[in-house]
Formats: sequence, structure tokens, C-alpha cells
Amino acid sequence: MARCCAATIRPGGGRRRARRAPTPGAGAAAGPRWLQRSELPADARFFGLGGQVDGPRLRSRSYRLWNTAPGPRHAAPDRSGSAPGLTGTKRGLVGLASRPLSVAMPVLVSVADAGTLLVFHDNSWDGRVDLREGAEGLGSGHDRPGRCEVRMSGGPLRYWAVAGAPSRVLHGWAALTGAPAVPPGWALGYQHALGAAGDAQRPARVAEGRRALGLPLRALHVEEFPSDGRGSTGGDVPGAGARAPGASAAGVRLVSSVGPAVRARAGDPVFESGRAADVFVREAGGRVVLGGAHGGEAVFPDFTDRRVRKWWGALYAERLEQGFAGVWHTGDEPFSLCAFGDPTLPLSARHALEGRGGDHREAHNVYALAMAEAACAGLRELRPEERPFLVSRSGWAGMQRYGGSATGGATGGWEGLRAALSLVLGLGLCGMPYAGPDIGEAAAQVSPELYLRGLQLGAYLPLLRTRAAKEARGEPWESCPRVLEHVRAALAARERLAPYLMTLAQLAHRTGAPYVRPVWWQHPRDRRLRDCEDAFLLGDALLVAPVLEPGVRERAVRLPAGRWYDTATARPFEGPATVRVAAPLDRVPVLARAGTAVPVRSQGGETELEVWPPAPGRTGGGLLIPDPGEGRQRPRAERFTVRADRGGAVVVEREGGGEVGYAVRVR
Repeated sequence: MARCCAATIRPGGGRRRARRAPTPGAGAAAGPRWLQRSELPADARFFGLGGQVDGPRLRSRSYRLWNTAPGPRHAAPDRSGSAPGLTGTKRGLVGLASRPLSVAMPVLVSVADAGTLLVFHDNSWDGRVDLREGAEGLGSGHDRPGRCEVRMSGGPLRYWAVAGAPSRVLHGWAALTGAPAVPPGWALGYQHALGAAGDAQRPARVAEGRRALGLPLRALHVEEFPSDGRGSTGGDVPGAGARAPGASAAGVRLVSSVGPAVRARAGDPVFESGRAADVFVREAGGRVVLGGAHGGEAVFPDFTDRRVRKWWGALYAERLEQGFAGVWHTGDEPFSLCAFGDPTLPLSARHALEGRGGDHREAHNVYALAMAEAACAGLRELRPEERPFLVSRSGWAGMQRYGGSATGGATGGWEGLRAALSLVLGLGLCGMPYAGPDIGEAAAQVSPELYLRGLQLGAYLPLLRTRAAKEARGEPWESCPRVLEHVRAALAARERLAPYLMTLAQLAHRTGAPYVRPVWWQHPRDRRLRDCEDAFLLGDALLVAPVLEPGVRERAVRLPAGRWYDTATARPFEGPATVRVAAPLDRVPVLARAGTAVPVRSQGGETELEVWPPAPGRTGGGLLIPDPGEGRQRPRAERFTVRADRGGAVVVEREGGGEVGYAVRVR
């Protein structure tokens, strides 16, 4: 029986924010199972839909809601050339495909003068979202409203809407789908993915090499490494007999790659255990689905079954015993080398789907989410005193409960920098605040200038991870020693912000607010800010304006209302306005909001408050939520007030009275 309905969402003042009119599809053979049309104000702008690389503002086109593995890792040409004095091969940087999307979410955020609206279509089937931006009429012309059409190939017609200010919308979203996990403190530092690790001693050599160069490496992500004398990788599944390399001796934590494909080989302990427990996905006829993995034929656990998740989570005990501190899920779209149409399992494959039963058309998009749930539950049970570290290549709505997103991919170049920023902003607005792209690192792949600008961008994103390509021939600084000095400066800036990043992580857990926010976050009615796609806020205190084009040494920055200081020169600027700020090769522009007290790490390693004077007649403040350590207890938030006394001196006070308790440095 077909059902039709319509809903109109209005803000408190009565202005129409969106009108939604679901209509039935024309039949399974003729089109989608159902179609929902929405009409929005003419000034509305669209964001979200997961980790889109074409934004952060989503243009008028179609977007598919289907998790897809990245394509081949080929770098896009850098036709611009290198900066003067910086020589190197002109190739790509950030591994991001422009169309395949590992984290597609049916979560659409619209921003208009009437307010901000988040709509979640609670349906994991393959779908499509068609967006058309509106246009305001000139003179006596009529407005053309914005339009959104959501087509789903099956499943229920069920959606949720949260309206209000951006902070309220994300808080409501977190209340609906779960609080974002707080990563361990070390996971907010510099990390590096080795790709194919080669011999078992390579991670230790890489860790020692970076320490000798003065690079503060916190973790190494090991994708593949030999596990026995027969040269087998043992599969990337936990419990496969792999041995951890010895990088931990250099004080660097190790993160192990884990994929869902279990090699279908008699005698393999994971395969035999899973076969005995009947945990693998089956075809409609009852046979176990055989897919393809790099090691040959493979089978896939059905993570939509609670019993299977329990079995899988227990396997991580071996990874922990081997010395790994966290896991990195890859190929969890799920990805299969067999040609079933899409590089996934057969759409007719059967899944438990929490006891309801169904096929892979419904299970595909939530497969990675269920796998992450299994891993997180297992890690928490095995090490209850530690906060788990888990990042996944794929995911779906609610993924933030278990970890974050580490995106690999295919194409890059200078356009890849914009794609990286778009991806992180989009995931943050969909409730997944801990995310970051892979930053390419091989000198044979990346021009030194491009590498530096990518690293400088990554230094202010939640997850900072570089990656060595399999065909790596050396480091970027080997052909240009100046690069190393600038790399140290970018990583030193990251280390200095460690207390602020942990505060943002704790704040995201409590309120749902992402670490990285669009510049319109506090001023959604500023239409120029809605169209700003080359800058972002890190929390409320800092505005970061990365360099996204070659040869740029000065760039324009659109400022929100209020006074802002260039953190390198302390020069003040008044917003809202567009200003020009220096962007030399050794840094990117970072501006601090007047009146803020930013918790940073001093040269001695202690936490101090860096205070930016408030504008005349204004007051400000700051927030510090310290790292709770290895446990998962909830630390107390410390709030501070910043004001100027009658003599003009800046005074910092702890809210509620008492000593500030930290060194204060007024800029």
C-alpha cells in the first residue's frame, strides 16, 4: 500500500524553513521505491551527505548514497610547477577520489536566513540525492526556491529533522545517534601510515629515522607485514597470527590494519573458528559467499548479527597481545575483488540485520558501522582501562560512537587539498568529528611545495596522518633540505595545540560540536560566510586559512564579525570583512578571536593559556578540558573569563573564583 504525506518545518518566528512532500515511486522496475521532495528557501545552502569531496558546500547535482572503495592510487598531475627553489616531481598529494565515496550518509544540512536544518533519512539502502540551489529574484522577480529530491531503492520512509542554531542542531544529532568517542591523547598527534610495510623491521627504522630528524611521530599505521617464515600475511583479520614490528621500542605506538575479508583456507584458525560458529555471509541458497581478497578467495563475517560481532571482537585480543595500540579498518565498505557488479558482496546475499533478516542491498552501507561496533566493544572489554583507538575507511551515520574516519584514496594534486578540507568539514557536520585525509609523502609523487601545504593543512585537522606510497623512493626533504625545517615547524604547531585539541575532543563528546567547523558556524545568516570554502574554524577560537594553490604567499581571508588577530604578527583585523594576510612558505594564516584564552603546550611541556586581548568594552573567555589519561572518566571542564581592567591591562580569572592554576601569556 502506497502512502503519501507532507510536512512543513517552521522556526519559532513562523517563517517556513522547509516543506517536505514524500511521494510513492513508480514501481520497482520503473524507478526508486520511494521519492521525497523538499522545498527550501531561495537563500539556502546545502552541506553534509557524509565525506563529500566536492564541497563543503554541495552544488546542484546528484549525489549517490552508496559506500564505494577508492579507486586506483594514481596521483593527479600538478601542472602548476613547484615554487622557486623547491624542486621535485610535479605530482599529486592527498589521496582522494572525486566520485567514489567511502562514507556516504543520508544526512543533509541546509543553512538559510531562517535557520539551520539537519535531516536524517533513516534508510541504509542505495539512494540518490538531487540538489538544486535556489535563487533570489532581482527587483520584482520571483524567488526560485531550493529543491532536494531523495530517491531510495527500498527500505522504510523514516526521517528525523533537527532545527535551530548550528550548535543546537549538532547537539540534537549527537543525542539521536550517540556521542562522539574521545580518542587517546596520542591520537591527536602526528601519525604515519606505511602502506605495505615490507620487512618486519621497517616500522622500527621509520620510527627511529623520524625521531633522529626531530619529528614528533606518535603512531605508525602498519598495513601489511610478514607474519611467518612462509611469507604469508596471515590475512589482515585479527587473530591471524601476525607479529607486531618493534617500533614501540622507539616510543611510537603501532596501529594495525584490519579488514573484514577472512581467507577461505583450510587450517586457517580464523576461518575454521568462523566456519564452526557459522558467522559468514551466505547466499540466498544457503552457500557461504566467496569473495576476493589480495590473498585469494575470502569469506566475510555478517556483522549485522550480534552473535557474530561478539565473536569478532574477541579476536582483537591477539592484536593487543602483539603490542598494537589501535586498529585501522580498511576494505570495510565491504570491498571484494570479485566482480559482483559493484566491488561489494552480491546484493542477494543474506544478512541477519539484528534478527529482521534481509539482503545486502540494505546491509552494504551499514557493514562498516557494524564492524566498528564489534571492534570497539571487543577493545573496551579487553582493555577497559583504556580508550580504544579505531579509525575506519568506511562508515555510516552513528560511526562517531566508535571512532573516526581515515580516508585513503586515489587522486590528488592541488585540487586534492580542497577535497580534503571538504571531506573533514562534511563529516563533522554529519556528526563524525575525528577525521582526516592521507597526506602523500613520497618525493617521487609529490612536489615539495604541495607536500608542505598539505601538511600545514593537516596540522590543523583532527586526524593528522601522512602516508608513504608503495612505490616510495624517498622523503620530500631528501631533494630539498629546506622542506625539513618547514615540516618541523608545522608539526611543532600541532604539538603546541595538544591541550586545545583535547579540549575540542572532549567538547565534541559532550555537545556534538565538531573540532573543525565552517566559518559560518556562529554566524549562519552571513551569506558570504556560507559561500566560503577555503577556510575553517578550529573550535571557536581559531580561524585557519590554508593555502590551496601553488605559489601563493599572501591570501584573502573572509572574517566573521568581531576582532581577529594574526597569530604570527599579532596584527588585529575587524570583521566582518575580507582582509589580506601573509602566507609565507613556512606557515599558513591562523587568526585568533579577540578575548579568547587558548590552552596550549609551553616549551617546557606544561599547559598554559595563550590570551588574545578583548576588543575595547568587550569580555571573552576560554575553556580547558584536560586529558583524562588512559581511563574513560569524565574530566571537569575549567572555564576562564578574559577582561580588560580600567588601566587597559588584560585580566584572566577562573569562573567561580579561585586561582587560574596555569601560566598566562598575553599576546
